[in-house]
Amino acid sequence: MGALRVVLVLAVALVAAGAGFYFGAERSAPADRGALTELQQLRLPDAAGKERALAEWRGQLLVVNFWATWCPPCREEMPAFSRLQEKLRGDGVRFVGIAVDEADRVRAFAAAERVSYPLLVANFDVMKLMSGLGNRGQALPYTLVLDKDGEIAASRLGVFPEAELEKLLRRLAKPGH
Repeated sequence: MGALRVVLVLAVALVAAGAGFYFGAERSAPADRGALTELQQLRLPDAAGKERALAEWRGQLLVVNFWATWCPPCREEMPAFSRLQEKLRGDGVRFVGIAVDEADRVRAFAAAERVSYPLLVANFDVMKLMSGLGNRGQALPYTLVLDKDGEIAASRLGVFPEAELEKLLRRLAKPGH
């Protein structure tokens, strides 16, 4: 990795960590329709290099978490996401992590940590998409909850507390919602 790339990654990491700390659990801005459509059509490789489409989870309650291996708050909330994925799988809830990171780092992380949901790999271009989805500061972690119709039911900049997310997902998973 060139020196310029290392400096760029460190600068983005510092900005993201600082913004995440500053904004904490702030709610995000409204998403624009084009960005939501782009998210729904997104195709990215997983940690093993296999291309996956978010459309494969259409019709399910989907939690999309933007994260990075170099982001401590991101790594902090992932065990809770894994627990909730296992606990709520039968209710049609699915989690997907989108790493704004290098593929080799995500592969190493996935090999070392127990994550019960797919980890997809994106380049820094996905930051613009996050902005259109309501994360104007482009900070991490950023989590979207998409209802069964693919609409944004909730979003969170910063760590999403496990109990709060579970309550929201159980409510959204109920029939008629």
